[in-house]
Amino acid sequence: MTNPSNIQKHEGDGAKAFDRRTILRGATALAATAMAASDAAARDFGPNAEPQRYPDPDIVVIDDKRFKAKVGNTAIKRLYTGCLWAEGPAWNAQGQYLVWSDIPANRQLRYLDDDGHISEQFHKPSNEANGSTFDFEGRQITAERTRLVRYEHDGTVTPLAEQANGKQLNGPNDMVVHPNDKSIWFTDPGYGAISIYEGHLANTGSKQPYQKEAVYRIDAATGQITKVADEPFKPNGIAFSHDYKKVYVCDTGTTHYPNAKNIVWQYDLNGDKLSNPRTLIDMTLDGKSGFPDGMRVDVDGNIWVGAGWVGPGYDGVQVFAPDGQRIGQILLPETCANLTFGGKKRNRLFMTASQSLYAVYVETKGAHNC
Repeated sequence: MTNPSNIQKHEGDGAKAFDRRTILRGATALAATAMAASDAAARDFGPNAEPQRYPDPDIVVIDDKRFKAKVGNTAIKRLYTGCLWAEGPAWNAQGQYLVWSDIPANRQLRYLDDDGHISEQFHKPSNEANGSTFDFEGRQITAERTRLVRYEHDGTVTPLAEQANGKQLNGPNDMVVHPNDKSIWFTDPGYGAISIYEGHLANTGSKQPYQKEAVYRIDAATGQITKVADEPFKPNGIAFSHDYKKVYVCDTGTTHYPNAKNIVWQYDLNGDKLSNPRTLIDMTLDGKSGFPDGMRVDVDGNIWVGAGWVGPGYDGVQVFAPDGQRIGQILLPETCANLTFGGKKRNRLFMTASQSLYAVYVETKGAHNC
C-alpha cells in the first residue's frame, strides 16, 4: 500500500479525495500524544539493546482459547532498518531467503536465513516494485509500478500483465498463486500511479488512474487476464484461505474514498470465479480503525493482517480467526505494511513495517508456500 501522507488530492471524477493536510495534522497530533504517553517505556530494538524478558509483552493474546500461536520463550527481533517504505515480503523455500521491497528507493532487498546477511540491492532498479510471491517452480512474481512480472530461472524477466479490459493497469499490488491450476490472482489498486513518492503520477485527474480498481486472475495455460471482483474500493492484500475455498482481499480505499471502510472482504472461490462478496473483518479496535494492508493465512485458517496508521497499541499485526473475530496482536513500533511466513519450518513470521524488517517465531505455520 502507499503512505497516506503522500497521497495527492484528485477530484477529477467528482468524488472528494483524502486531504493530505488533514492526515498530516492528525498524524502529528497522534504522534505527539503517543510520544508523551510511551517515551518512558519505549522498546529499544537497536543492536545494543538489552535482551527482551520472556514472554514478549508485545505478542498479545486476546482470545486464549483460539490464539495458540504465541511462543513464551521467543521475542520480536528487528532484522534491518533503513528503508523508506518497506513492503511485499515473500519467502523462497528453495533458497531459504526472504525478498522484500523498498518502494521509494526503487529496490528489493534479500535476507539470507543461514547467516542473516542482507543484500541491500538484490534488485535495483526494481521499477518501484511492491508485492511479491514465488510460484510452485520457485520463480519470483512481482508487482511492479505498472505491471506484473516473473523472474525466470535464467535471469530474464517475463511480463505477465500490463493491461486489462483493453486499458492499462492502474498499478498492481499483491498476488497469490493457486497450486492446482497455477493461476495467478492479483490486486490492482493503483497506488503507484497516484503518488510521486512511490511511482509516477498518472495525471488523469482521477483516483482511479486508468480504470476501476479490481482483482484479476491470470490463466496459467493461456495467459488470459480476467476481472474476478471489483467490490473493494482499493483492493490491496490478497490471500487464499487455508483450504483454498475462499479468497480474502484487504480494502484500503479509505485513503481516497469517503464511503470506504477499513475491512477485509471474503469471497467464495469456485474454480476460476469469485462469488458472494461480504465483509469478514472490521479493523475497528477500541473505537479506532487502521488500514488492513497485506495478509497471510496459517494452517489453522487464522488470518494475519499487517495494519497501522493508528499508533501504539494498534500498529503491527492483527490476527483473526476464520470467522473474522480478532484473537491476537503483534505490536510493533511502526506501521506494518505486509508479512509472510518463512524459515525452515515456515513458522517464522516476517513483517515489513515502514522503515524496518521484523521477525518472530510463532507456534503455527503458514498455510501456503509463500
